Amino acid sequence: MALEHAILVSLSERSGSGYELTRRFEKSIGLWWSATHQQIYRVLKRMEDAGWVAVAPVAQSGKPDKKVYTVGDAGRAELARWLAEPDPSATARELAVKIRGAALGDPAAVAAEVTRHRDAHAAQLDAYLLIEKRDFPEPSVLSGQSLHQFLVLRGGIRTEQGHVEWLEEVLRAFHHDA
Repeated sequence: MALEHAILVSLSERSGSGYELTRRFEKSIGLWWSATHQQIYRVLKRMEDAGWVAVAPVAQSGKPDKKVYTVGDAGRAELARWLAEPDPSATARELAVKIRGAALGDPAAVAAEVTRHRDAHAAQLDAYLLIEKRDFPEPSVLSGQSLHQFLVLRGGIRTEQGHVEWLEEVLRAFHHDA
């Protein structure tokens, strides 16, 4: 996924200038995607050239006109296409963009993607738990290298548990919203 899709989701929620988008990325959107001012402006230019966004100049008193960006038909079509496209290798932040934008496309397709990712994380969790049971049956007696290996494994277990719990929460909310 590219920054373009995160921007399309943001602009679909509320039109804005490049400066306003930067502020959004520093606040709420920044929780799951970070982008610099320069990155946002470069991508907005590409999106404008591709016809994904439209730009309207807005006069400002004592300042240069600002450019306000809105999502165009081609941008809405691209966002809907991307939201529906399965991506087994999507990162948590990419999945978060799809979840945030689900209402802008096919929520059922996004739910199917969330289900696939939940299942993959659950399988990885099961594998880690088997390793823990097999290789570290008595964690309280560990020390040195074996303790360190165990601690890293526990980090993986906790990470996968967190992903599974979050994605199950998302699926419950999608089901309730349907």
